[in-house]
Amino acid sequence: MSVAHSSPLPSDTHAIITGGSSGIGRATAAVLAQQGASLTLIARTASKLEETRQAIERQGLQNSQQVLTLTADVSDRAQVEKAIGDAIATLGPPDLLITCAGIAHCDYFQNLSLEMCEQAMAVNYFGSLYCIRAVLPAMEQRRQGHIVVVSSGVGLIGLYGYSAYSPTKFALRGLAESLRGELKPLGIGISIVYPPDTDTPQLAQENLTKPLETQRISSTAKTWTAEQVAHTILSGLKNKKFMIAPGQEMTVLARLHSLISPLLHRYFDGIVAKTRRERQSHD
Repeated sequence: MSVAHSSPLPSDTHAIITGGSSGIGRATAAVLAQQGASLTLIARTASKLEETRQAIERQGLQNSQQVLTLTADVSDRAQVEKAIGDAIATLGPPDLLITCAGIAHCDYFQNLSLEMCEQAMAVNYFGSLYCIRAVLPAMEQRRQGHIVVVSSGVGLIGLYGYSAYSPTKFALRGLAESLRGELKPLGIGISIVYPPDTDTPQLAQENLTKPLETQRISSTAKTWTAEQVAHTILSGLKNKKFMIAPGQEMTVLARLHSLISPLLHRYFDGIVAKTRRERQSHD
């Protein structure tokens, strides 16, 4: 399957996208719809899904295209299995699964409840795992399909303030790397995406509790739009990339993180130390 923002998809392409009502998921859905894909969008809030469906349909759809919306909490395995079962029954087996659903809590570790940490792992990691398990039988039967797991730049290097979120994205990296070799002989591809900070409702929510130290570290990198990330994902799929890292900074980090992490840690520690000295001088 050829995927690119400049090329139409086969008319019978079916893409399932979790977190499809906002952010990167919504932007990717819009681009796929422009290319001719039928979509199943899965998210928790029916009103947001409906608004997204209407927005995509206003772009203009081909006669054969459909946009199906299903409400489900991806952290609930039974809900995931039912939603994907309904999607397959309605639109047929998926050619693409893109797991964008996620939550993030950004704060000092001592301020993060254990419940927040558990919830992040349930949604970000197990939510993707459940979806992959649910689509695999249909993909394996046809010996085709592609899975896109959306991780994060903090799935490559742990970042100050992200002790609840970063481990969940590291876990996705381990899952994707483990599955790559297993799925390849079955005719199923997998990619993992490491987006930088992206202008989404989730980032806005993170900023409400983001420590000053984290704000200063984050300000050293460019914030992307969800549309830019979406196009990068689909370009990566066209080029059959396993690792999709939007932008030069993420590409370097993805390729060389083990080598450059000591330098990054030292750099980040300098920002934190300076911030704390400034804070103490004002107290």
